[in-house]
Amino acid sequence: MPASSDRPRDRLGRPVPAGDDRVFPSVPERDFVSSEDAWSEGMDYLDRNLPFHVHEVFEQRWRCAPESERSTWQALAQWGAALTHRARGNAIGQRRIAGRAQTLLKSADDDGEIPSMIDLDVVRRSLAQLA
Repeated sequence: MPASSDRPRDRLGRPVPAGDDRVFPSVPERDFVSSEDAWSEGMDYLDRNLPFHVHEVFEQRWRCAPESERSTWQALAQWGAALTHRARGNAIGQRRIAGRAQTLLKSADDDGEIPSMIDLDVVRRSLAQLA
């Protein structure tokens, strides 16, 4: 079975048939991405209106992050998923995942686990609009 990154997807991460006009390049698969690179890439994808890609790059960081940062990156991956649900028109999924992300991010912040490059104000404002 191919890896999920090998499956053709559209710009919002929905599976599409190989060769379909809607096939869109995915986030490059890798075993490691630094916090700095993940945040920078995620914000670039956000600026380009690619919320599924935001989710994917933050999920990659979550998988390789030190234990002390994992809750933060999980919350950020959920933020990307909530943005993806909004772009796909799934308001219920958007609100549910945004609420989970808010809770997880607050806990990580209370524990002092947020890496310094992350702009919490941007994330919090966005999550408040999504929830």
